[in-house]
Amino acid sequence: MSSISIIGTGNMAATIGTLAIKGGNTVEVIGRDAAKSVALAKSLGGGATAGTFGAAPAGDIVILAVLFDSAVPVVREFGDALAGKIIVDITNPFDATGTGLAVPHDTSVAQRVAEAAPASAQVVKAFNTLFRHVLAQGGPVDVFMAGGDAQAKASVSAFIESLGLRPRDTGNLHMAHWVEGAGVLTMGLARHGVGNFNFSLAINNLS
Repeated sequence: MSSISIIGTGNMAATIGTLAIKGGNTVEVIGRDAAKSVALAKSLGGGATAGTFGAAPAGDIVILAVLFDSAVPVVREFGDALAGKIIVDITNPFDATGTGLAVPHDTSVAQRVAEAAPASAQVVKAFNTLFRHVLAQGGPVDVFMAGGDAQAKASVSAFIESLGLRPRDTGNLHMAHWVEGAGVLTMGLARHGVGNFNFSLAINNLS
């Protein structure tokens, strides 16, 4: 099983933390508000602990569960404390209408996180195409991911599988732009073609 640190104390942090504990992983919660970190760790149970914001995370895999516009500043604030870590960016850089991306076409939040992180850290994009309540239900849903380091993606894939989910590798980190775009696609489908938020994007193997 994996050793996980979650930066953030919001709904996605709680959801991933709950699944991680259920999957037998070690979980640390890190937030700016120490009281919220302690409260979330306590609610997760399973030996979850609360870490100190800005200090070196205990987990080998660090889940960046913050708002997209906070992702790069938070990584810069942690600085060398993230050296050697696998950073999983789960953010969705939606524009104000939720119909486009708030980053240029030639980059992504994940790529900007990689630029801000220590050189020894590896960044993987994942989880952003799943609505929180769908993720909370667990089950064999697909988690699309992108990253440039094969070993890092293997570690994240093992973690995803421990949650009862299916990792789907889309390629190198430049593909994170399109994975983030898939988050916009899910919003469009929810508002129009599907008409609700009770679904997830999936691969259907026909062979």
